[in-house]
Amino acid sequence: MTEIPLRRFTARVLPVDARGRVLLLYGFDPAHPDSPYWFTIGGAAEKEESLEQAAARELFEEVGITAAPERFGRPLETHTVEFSFADRAYVQDQTYFPVRVDAAEVRFDHMEEIELATTLGHRWWGADELEASGEVYHPPILPALIRRAAAPS
Repeated sequence: MTEIPLRRFTARVLPVDARGRVLLLYGFDPAHPDSPYWFTIGGAAEKEESLEQAAARELFEEVGITAAPERFGRPLETHTVEFSFADRAYVQDQTYFPVRVDAAEVRFDHMEEIELATTLGHRWWGADELEASGEVYHPPILPALIRRAAAPS
């Protein structure tokens, strides 16, 4: 029997510090714990929630940083991906939002249980640094997104 993928509309957040670095999370898919990767903060919009509201909520829930929805810049990119996580198939429209933040203490105390169990850490990355690192990251266009997010507005 073929599983019907879950369709989601997500806000992905690129918090940018004063040095032009973006905060990324490091974690893994529970179905593949030996293959960690770097990824952006974010998640699905809840019922009747705008993508900007989802971005603000996810930024707080995942890393403890507060930013009002109106502080998020114009979306940098929107694309659709198909993937699996914890053996569940997804079709996901991802919209990437930059937001300028003060380098704040990152806290995981508001994460959902599955997020907490699969997140290994965090780091502020510059685009060149990420590209040169040899680390695995998603999406493949992440360095270009970091450059666009960090560009002066």
